[in-house]
Amino acid sequence: MGEARSRAPKQVVPIARHGRLRRRHPFGAIFKVIASTLAVLLVSVVGVAAVALAQLEGNIEAVALENEVEGAPPPELGDFEGGFNVLIVGSDVRRGYSELNDVNILVHVSQDHSHVTAVSFPRDMVVPIPSCPRKNGGYYAAMSAQPINVTLSYGGLACTVKTVEALTGLQIPYAAKITFGGVVRMSTAVGGVDVCVNGPIIDRKANNINLPKAGTYSVQGEQALGFLRTRYGVGDGSDLGRISNQQVYLSSLVRKVKSEDVLTNPAALFRLATVASQSMQLSTYLNNVNTMVAMASVLRKIDLDQVKFVQYPSTTGVGGVYSGKVAPIKHKADELFALIRADKPFSLVQGNTGRGSVLDKNAPPAPTATEAPEGEETPAPPKDKGPVLTGVYGQSAADYTCSKPN
Repeated sequence: MGEARSRAPKQVVPIARHGRLRRRHPFGAIFKVIASTLAVLLVSVVGVAAVALAQLEGNIEAVALENEVEGAPPPELGDFEGGFNVLIVGSDVRRGYSELNDVNILVHVSQDHSHVTAVSFPRDMVVPIPSCPRKNGGYYAAMSAQPINVTLSYGGLACTVKTVEALTGLQIPYAAKITFGGVVRMSTAVGGVDVCVNGPIIDRKANNINLPKAGTYSVQGEQALGFLRTRYGVGDGSDLGRISNQQVYLSSLVRKVKSEDVLTNPAALFRLATVASQSMQLSTYLNNVNTMVAMASVLRKIDLDQVKFVQYPSTTGVGGVYSGKVAPIKHKADELFALIRADKPFSLVQGNTGRGSVLDKNAPPAPTATEAPEGEETPAPPKDKGPVLTGVYGQSAADYTCSKPN
C-alpha cells in the first residue's frame, strides 16, 4: 500500500470473438521504441493506463470497426493531419461472468491540435444500443434501453464504438481495449501515480483498496486498479462519483509524464510498450506504427490546461428504465458535443469536479505569465477558453484535485 505523505446484466448474448491479425510490417527496434511514445501520451490523456501502441515481438490482438475503409493507407510519419477520435475501453473479465466494458473514455483531439477532450461514459448509463455487426456476418438486433457496459459482451469492441458514435455524432475510427491485468502492469511500469484524498478511502470490493487517512499516496499495481475501480469508497457510491475519482488519477498521471520528461527516455518508453502490449486489443487502424507516431507527435505539444476530462452529462435517481442506473441528460450532452464536433474550446465551472472529488486546497499556485526577456519574442496572448458549460462536470489536467470519501 502507498504511504501517505505529509500534505494534508442478464440480457447479454455470448461474447463475439475476434481473431488475431498479422502484423503489417517487420519494423525494426528503433521504430518500436518511437511508436511506444503514443502509449505514454494516451495513457497521460485518458489514463486507466490505457493504450500501449507498439508492435513488439508478441502479437497484438486487432479487431475491425464497422466504419473502417478497406485498403485506406496509414498516415506518413510526422504530425497527424487534422483531428482524431480514439475510444478507450477498460474490460472487466472475470471467470464465470460476461465481459463488460467497465470504463469507456472517448478522446477527441481538435482539428487544429490546440486541445483535447476526454469524455467518460458512465458504465451504468442506460442508452439505445444500435444493431451491431457479427464477426462472421449479419447483425445483432438493436436494443432500446440497456446499460452501455453490456455492449462489449453483446458485439465486441466494434459494438461499443458504434454505440458511442450514435450517442455523440462523432466518427470513431480508432479504438483500444485493455484488461484489468493490463492496468495493473502499466501503473507499475510508469512508477506509480500520486493521488490526493481528503479522507479515508476503503473498499473491499475494489481490490481491497485501503487509503486510511487524508493525504497523498503513490498508487501502483493492484492498489492503482482498486483506486480506479472503487465506487462505494468515494463520493455518493454511484458510478458518477467513481468517474470524478478516476479523473483525480488521470490529471495527476498527465502531470507526472509531462514533468518527468518520460518521453525523452527510450528505455522507459520501451518498457511501457512491452508491458502494455501483453494485454491489448486494438482496432485495425490503430495497430499501425505510422499512425501511432503521428498521433504522438500531436499530443506531445498540447498544454495541460487544454486537456479536459469530462463526464457525459447524466444523473441518478430517475425511475422507469433508469431505476438504479444512470440516465443521460440529453440537452446538456447536445450542448457539449456540439462544441466538440465543431472543434470549439470550452471551460468548466471552477470546482465543478463531480461527486467523487474536490479541488485540492494545498495545490501549488498556477504559474503566472511573465514578460519576455529583452531580445526575445513576447509570449502569445492567452488562448480562447470558449464558453463556460454549466451542468458539465470534470477538470483539466492542470487542476489539482482530491478524491472525496463516501
